[in-house]
Amino acid sequence: MSRYRLLFVAGLGVAAVLLGLLFFGNLNRNLVYYLTPAEAVAQRADFGAGQRLQIGGYVEPGSVVRTADGLRFIVAAGIAPGSATVAVRHTGAPAQLFRAGIGVVLEGSWRGDVFVSDTMLVKHDANYRAPGKQAGPAG
Repeated sequence: MSRYRLLFVAGLGVAAVLLGLLFFGNLNRNLVYYLTPAEAVAQRADFGAGQRLQIGGYVEPGSVVRTADGLRFIVAAGIAPGSATVAVRHTGAPAQLFRAGIGVVLEGSWRGDVFVSDTMLVKHDANYRAPGKQAGPAG
């Protein structure tokens, strides 16, 4: 009887290890890392032509220009003046919540001094406000 118990415990251990690998083994492939504008500019030489990367920051107010195939704007590391910036050309439709001053994560590649993006994620807070209504006390 103790032999079967030992086999059962060993089988349970193997199953636990396999489940752990299944759940946590692919975790690094699912995490999204992005560079700040300062890091992206500093590491630009490390990324070859066409090599994709992600840049995250805030859209500078007054920098958004609509073009025939998308947008041009500047992404800054922060809203404070003097923070590092990256000129961006985004092709395709922008995210629905896109506007100046909002946080974005862009995926694309360097083309000279301009970051050319084709994928845009918009960062937003968790507070919902109906269109046209002012934010006020909840109640």
